[in-house]
Amino acid sequence: MPVTLEQDAELNLIRLEGAIEIGCAAEFKKLLVQALESGRPMRVSLEAATDLDVTSVQLLWAAARQGKAAGVGFFVAEPAPKRIWAALGEAGLQQFLAPVEAR
Repeated sequence: MPVTLEQDAELNLIRLEGAIEIGCAAEFKKLLVQALESGRPMRVSLEAATDLDVTSVQLLWAAARQGKAAGVGFFVAEPAPKRIWAALGEAGLQQFLAPVEAR
């Protein structure tokens, strides 16, 4: 499964693995909504991602925006592949998706 959600009492961790494309967008969105509804901070791990399509980038942006509006922390866990981080930067999201060290 290219998108997984791990939840504990303090944090939601979404892991992206491989190419995150339109085919897994519905599952990705479902997990993002589930994590946001919990009210706990969320981290997204891009460490094992190889590619993000425009849909996945839009979902990240929307979740980060919604998390900020709801007062829920939303961060990209580092390390992230340079190629992925560059793509987020080109989309203007690198600053919006503040990176933090992976736990």
